[in-house]
Amino acid sequence: MSATAAEEIAPPAQPRLRDVLKSPKMLVILVLGAASGFPNQITESTLWAWLKDFGVSNTTIGIFSYVAIPYLLKPLWAPLLDRYPLPFLGRRRGWILATQLAIAAAIVVLAMQNPAASLLPIALCAILIVFLSASQDIVIDAYKVDVATSSDRGAIVAAANLGYRASAWIAFALALVVADYVGWRPAFMMLAAVMALLSIGTWLAPEPAQRFDHPHSLKESIVTPLKELFGTPNALVFIALVMLFKIGDAMALKFYTPFLMDMGFTKTEIGLFAKAIFTTTAIAGAVLGGIWMIKLGLLRAMLLFGILQAASNLLYYALAGAGRDFPLMVAATAIDNLAGAMGNVASVAMIMALCNARFGAFQFAMLSTFAMLPRYGLGGPAGWLADTGGWQTYYLVSFAIGLPGVALVWILRDRIRELDARNSGARAPG
Repeated sequence: MSATAAEEIAPPAQPRLRDVLKSPKMLVILVLGAASGFPNQITESTLWAWLKDFGVSNTTIGIFSYVAIPYLLKPLWAPLLDRYPLPFLGRRRGWILATQLAIAAAIVVLAMQNPAASLLPIALCAILIVFLSASQDIVIDAYKVDVATSSDRGAIVAAANLGYRASAWIAFALALVVADYVGWRPAFMMLAAVMALLSIGTWLAPEPAQRFDHPHSLKESIVTPLKELFGTPNALVFIALVMLFKIGDAMALKFYTPFLMDMGFTKTEIGLFAKAIFTTTAIAGAVLGGIWMIKLGLLRAMLLFGILQAASNLLYYALAGAGRDFPLMVAATAIDNLAGAMGNVASVAMIMALCNARFGAFQFAMLSTFAMLPRYGLGGPAGWLADTGGWQTYYLVSFAIGLPGVALVWILRDRIRELDARNSGARAPG
């Protein structure tokens, strides 16, 4: 092996954990993660609780989950965000700020709708919010790729996850508690105000220290990144891994709120207690995942976290058999979200390692779309399975479909080691 080749796959020097965690960019990523998670929960758990409160069936809610399709289609317009920056706040932050303010306005429109009258206007508002949220995510993810290095990818993902989870819980808990006492319209108006306030963080965030030129043409912003992602022998196998690694965890959480409501828990209990546990343990999992990734490396982290997130789904199976059991609900929620957040850190770190920073918006959007296909594609079948097979069958299936992703990590272990050794702005898998 040549010296150049040896250097290319040599493990990166281990940074001091203290130096990684105290970096100012971690605070920036934390705030951007919060802005990313906030609208996501409004069009998922919060929206589903709203519909459930008006007597909508699980099957209909499952079908309604397809309003999230823009999250899967975001690669279609991601090249535009790589190629055409707005004339303020730099290549990434201008787009982030614009989408955040538009999301706040769209939530106000959603607040004016009435599920008892018609579901169509609600669906259209939700689709608009998802489109704007997906656009925001495209540029936030690209910003993360711009500022990441091989030594702090795990910590960056952990910081983004921490902000995402915290704001997601705030959005959900705030909406349910306010809805319980005042009504759904004031709840959504309050969410719109919080979303607008989050844009202040974007305004104050610094530009990346390392600047990357945008592609010189729209064709270059599409063709070159596609060649990097799909033009290599292992590309399709890595795409399969991106899709399968979180599929069991995605199914387990898909109907978390309707599941707990069917078990007899009240909206306030779910919003204040279940979701607080959900968020607290997910944040702890993100932090632990980021720290352990620095010590374990990508391969061992993916193996360990993947096994834990699959096995934790069996606790929901036990809760489905026990019914309204508060201690078991706490244990199931805590352990599942701790493991799932650690798995997410490893999965996103792998996606970041596969991206070239010059085309970060498009490549990250493309890979994250593959990662989200199970999450958003399972809505109809998962709702049908819950209604016809029952919740115990549902969670046994969620455990079983989580195992192939772990097996694929082991099969690709040598390639993952090489990928982990590359610097930020890595090439696509070769």
